[in-house]
Amino acid sequence: MDNETQQHDTRSLPTLVVGGGSAGAVLAARLSEDPTRHVLLLEAGPAYDPDAYPEEVASSSLLGGYTGHDWGYLSEPGHIGHPVAAYRGKVLGGSSAVNGSVAVRALPSDFARWSRRGLKGWSYEDLLPAFKALETTEAGHDDLHGRTGPLPVRQLTREDLSPMERAFVDAALADGIRPVDDFNGTDPEGVGPYPMNVRNGIRVNTGMAYLTEEVRARPNLTLRANVLVDRVTFDDGRATGVVLADGTRVPAGEVILSAGTYGSAAILLRSGIGPAEDLDTLGIPVVADLPVGLRLQDHPFYYNAYAAHPDRIGDQTPVIGAKVWTASSEAAEGELDLHLTATHLFDHSTSPTGVGFVIAVALVDPASQGILTLVSRDPQDPPRIDLNFLAEPGDRRRLTEGIKLARRLGATQPLAALVERELNPGPQAKSDAEIEASMLATLDTYHHPTSTAPMGPDEDPTAVTDRLGAVRGVPGLRVVDASIFPDVPSAATNLTVIAAAEHIARQI
Repeated sequence: MDNETQQHDTRSLPTLVVGGGSAGAVLAARLSEDPTRHVLLLEAGPAYDPDAYPEEVASSSLLGGYTGHDWGYLSEPGHIGHPVAAYRGKVLGGSSAVNGSVAVRALPSDFARWSRRGLKGWSYEDLLPAFKALETTEAGHDDLHGRTGPLPVRQLTREDLSPMERAFVDAALADGIRPVDDFNGTDPEGVGPYPMNVRNGIRVNTGMAYLTEEVRARPNLTLRANVLVDRVTFDDGRATGVVLADGTRVPAGEVILSAGTYGSAAILLRSGIGPAEDLDTLGIPVVADLPVGLRLQDHPFYYNAYAAHPDRIGDQTPVIGAKVWTASSEAAEGELDLHLTATHLFDHSTSPTGVGFVIAVALVDPASQGILTLVSRDPQDPPRIDLNFLAEPGDRRRLTEGIKLARRLGATQPLAALVERELNPGPQAKSDAEIEASMLATLDTYHHPTSTAPMGPDEDPTAVTDRLGAVRGVPGLRVVDASIFPDVPSAATNLTVIAAAEHIARQI
């Protein structure tokens, strides 16, 4: 076959998107806007009609594994000494269908940090058109916000908050923390209600927002659900499609992995793209010796928990409503590395009063990095996930600082009036060492994993992909999801993943 015929055949094959989550659903919708381009979307989970997601997925009050649509990942014990459940959505919409529904963008300082790594085309100004294109909101100013995008974003008001969440905001204000009316505005440091992608109690995921009935009806878009991808196939080093777990081969003109930070990295590794020594150990032929999985990051998450007075707590919806976004004493200029979220996501059976609440504290600019590796070549086996939380001493210091702030707010009126007692770390924890002991024993994840196939310039030896997600040295293969972030942004990642997919879709 001559080169001209080869190129024609490649063009006639579909663009294959693996994973219909926060990035993949966006790519499928945007790329199929071109009627001359056939897009094939493969999703490992079920694909519900846009208006027919079951209650356990649609309800914004149920998260993670409680939705019944989870991959079942579990981390290694790591530095903290115990595993944590690493929830990821297994359904059309991906983790946007099982997350907390908060619609907060990464900070300009996050993108500036990426630029300092030498990554071009990813400044906040570069991404702003994508952030505006994805949303429909009445909040904020026209120069910062979108009015006609697929994803509805509603800025909660004080009246929307539960009594506990209002008391949390008032306690923060009494502590001297400034009010914020738009966390996606020009000055997000402070306390206020969240913007949420929730409509009438329904968590609007990307399978609903982007893959509408009209989009799914496009003749050049094919959606296949309940399909598990094993690995990418190659011809003379070029990606030519994928092999499914059942052995079926699916040809493609271009393969785009959007299976998430864990899923995309695992597919790359099974395909022979990763650290050569690790691949050799599993008997996987090496296609490209690249540092896949070596810069994994996530946000460590601590539950500052309280038993509440049953007669004072009042209504407990929304389950997530307000936050403090602030800087630790060690944060660089422009960085906000601590989240404190008032939430009713709490196992009330653990409270002696039968009811409680949490001020959840997250370190959202961690220095610690983890590793993702394969356990075996079997696509049914989950990868080995070592989040390596709090391995860096500075991370432990900063998270301790956030916990101390949360405890101070819990003891400040009017929030203190709702508290019967502090449960975690508990009144016995008085020193930093005692707080750290509680922190290590009960630490969880914010469920924002990134950076297993990070973008970077040609001279960056730790980069796996270029600025548009193209895998280095492997024509015909891209990765577009949170795995390509150079490091974890200091916000819930969903909105930034959607924006990244919008940003790359415009350029490919």
